[in-house]
Amino acid sequence: MAFQTEITKWYLHNKRDLPWRKTTDPYVIWLSEIILQQTRVEQGLPYFNRFLEAYPTVSDFANATEEQVLKLWQGLGYYSRGRNMLFTARQIQEKYKGIFPVKYDELILLKGVGDYTAAAISSFAADEVKPVVDGNVFRVLSRYFGIDTPINSTEGKKKFLALANELIIGEVPSLYNQAIMEFGAMQCKPKSPLCSICPLQADCFARRNNLVNVLPVKEKKLKKRTRYFNYFVCTNSDQILVKRRTAGDIWQELYDFPLLETPDQYHNIQEEFLSQVKSSFGNDCTIAPLEQKKHLLTHQTIYVQFFALDNYIINFNQNAEIKWVTFDEFDELPQPKVITNFMSSYSVN
Repeated sequence: MAFQTEITKWYLHNKRDLPWRKTTDPYVIWLSEIILQQTRVEQGLPYFNRFLEAYPTVSDFANATEEQVLKLWQGLGYYSRGRNMLFTARQIQEKYKGIFPVKYDELILLKGVGDYTAAAISSFAADEVKPVVDGNVFRVLSRYFGIDTPINSTEGKKKFLALANELIIGEVPSLYNQAIMEFGAMQCKPKSPLCSICPLQADCFARRNNLVNVLPVKEKKLKKRTRYFNYFVCTNSDQILVKRRTAGDIWQELYDFPLLETPDQYHNIQEEFLSQVKSSFGNDCTIAPLEQKKHLLTHQTIYVQFFALDNYIINFNQNAEIKWVTFDEFDELPQPKVITNFMSSYSVN
């Protein structure tokens, strides 16, 4: 069919020179796929290189600690991906003796590996006939074939997967899958697609019907949650007080500072806020505002206020997750990006 032929031809002339395209090693492909989830290639490439240098094989990865993995991951967001990678590496080390599986039916059972990732690894590493359907592919198929079913609906996912399964028949899976993904990333872009020089423009439904900026369709997302974090910065000579975040919330197992979360910004509830601070850190404690930041996550907007805290009391027996570390030690611990950014400009008077 002209669609597959044109896309493959375009890819062979326009593809980016990316390291994971030069190998059929499923471990290397897995690294790239997990790192690039929710991440642009330009941002993810340095992380891919650092991970591959630190852990050349899945066995090396399996021997890492969670803190080491999260520190390398720092700044990528969605930290559960890093934790899932460590779990999977250890699973492969134990179950498969360090040999990374290439079959879709085995890959889909690994933690953090969904339909898309399993299809990508199995097709790129072993040419298994499994279509990849990511955001780029959704966009290309929706525009070219004129499909207005929401891509994030159950019906839409089924419809696009069925079409993708039809289109890959008779193709070289590793080549075709890479081609349609790259076509969506570079040619049929979300904004300002290069329609005037597109090899598919004559038969593209969206192009012919002036729907390029309408397709693909997405169901409306849930409203973002707004939160207010008040961090307390406590120092003593070359040491700083840090807190390891526990399960059940964002940034699990990362290190930040002692924290009070409030329903509004502190200056709007100042009397109530000061009462909470004294209840937590003693009646004689004093605070001084340091810096404010607005931190955006996919489903949350967090307003962060940093305070210097003095004359405080902390019961370390009741707060085992809080401890003193040196500034150098803190630099080696995995931290949320908002903390790293703060520390880059913070200085002890």
